[in-house]
Amino acid sequence: MYSQKYHQNFLIKIWLFSLMLLITLIILIGGLTRLTDSGLSITSWELFVGFLPPLNNSDWIRYFDLYKEIPEFKKQNFNMTIDEFKIIFWWEWVHRQLGRFIGLVTLLPMIYFSLKYGFWVVKKYGFIFLLICFQGFIGWYMVSSGLVERVDVSHYRLSLHLTIAFVILSIIFWKFLELTNVKSMEIPIKLFQVKTFLLLLFIQLIFGAFVSGMDAGTIYNTWPLMGTSYFPDDSKFLEFFEINFLADPSLMQFIHRNLAYIIFFYYLYLLFIVIKTKISFFYVPILIIGLILLFQIFLGVLTILSGVKIIYASLHQINSILIILSTLYFLYICRYKKIF
Repeated sequence: MYSQKYHQNFLIKIWLFSLMLLITLIILIGGLTRLTDSGLSITSWELFVGFLPPLNNSDWIRYFDLYKEIPEFKKQNFNMTIDEFKIIFWWEWVHRQLGRFIGLVTLLPMIYFSLKYGFWVVKKYGFIFLLICFQGFIGWYMVSSGLVERVDVSHYRLSLHLTIAFVILSIIFWKFLELTNVKSMEIPIKLFQVKTFLLLLFIQLIFGAFVSGMDAGTIYNTWPLMGTSYFPDDSKFLEFFEINFLADPSLMQFIHRNLAYIIFFYYLYLLFIVIKTKISFFYVPILIIGLILLFQIFLGVLTILSGVKIIYASLHQINSILIILSTLYFLYICRYKKIF
């Protein structure tokens, strides 16, 4: 019986781990799609079509003609050639096909495991598939915001799309941990303190998406000052009390910077508590979080100083995955005992 249970959990862990890798990959490609301004190159949802890319010149012309009808081409890329269009098309096409593939890799094994092990598999993991389907809808909801009046997608919808991706990844990782033989111990640290740190990371993720969606990182390419002062030169503090302050790129960069400082000092507070406990089991996980956090801050500064070079911005986004997952792991070992 134990051997059968072990084999069952082993197969499900492989499935969940594969999903984690795929979602990490699609977050990377999604970020590059945004950084290369490729997200509006396919102007229709194509829910049940679009599996095949353009196969001949007439297909390419048709897609390019559709792209010419949206504001991004008319106001910004009016000099674009069809060869240049093909570059941005491929980023968006790969992003969409990977999303479809993730849906299949979620659904088909879940059906198989349900038939083999019981309906409990659907009850336990079916929500993941529903979230992935919802994410596909949100992706189109985001793209549609840039097809009528804007030359870019709504940064609010972009943030929602990215946040849901991280929520899906976090849920899968947590389910994966539940199937592992990870040790856990009692620690004199209140659970809400770790959850608060995780919440701050997700809030930072949201504002990071705002910065990316509005290209706010290109406004001030100095650090630690923004221009000639700590507060952005082209903004006023009272603007925080205006209803549309979330649409101000300078303020979003300011918030994103200062949230990083708050997160860092909050981390030092958690580190102090862990060291004070003198439980060596927790030293390595908390130090790993710290190293990743320092690297994330370094990448953030480098991204700003470089004028948002794609390589640094992409690494900055990918490293945020490591911070979220390492914090989830720390939360898990603080609270949960092994499943077996």
